[in-house]
Amino acid sequence: MVYLRWVQEIAIAHWRVLASAEAQEAISWVVLRHEIDYKTAAFPADEIQLLTWVGKATRLTFERFTEIKRKADGQLLARARTLWCPIDPNTGKPTRVPAEVRAQFST
Repeated sequence: MVYLRWVQEIAIAHWRVLASAEAQEAISWVVLRHEIDYKTAAFPADEIQLLTWVGKATRLTFERFTEIKRKADGQLLARARTLWCPIDPNTGKPTRVPAEVRAQFST
């Protein structure tokens, strides 16, 4: 369960660091789907490293990838693919993401 929380936290942090204030005000996000491949366990003393990036971004969905690794040896602990949907924070309905925001995050 903690891996899923980390996947969501790194996605939110990535958005907050890179998105403009205007984009953050105009767009909120909901998860449509999580896929996680668990490779091995993390232990309480482990220092963890997370890497995230956006794959395919359309006007109504963003595909995000995350890798969770143990920092000491680079061991891959899990790999995740999440599909996010942008929503209008005022209406709660799906909203289109401007092309410039898609371009900023897409790989």
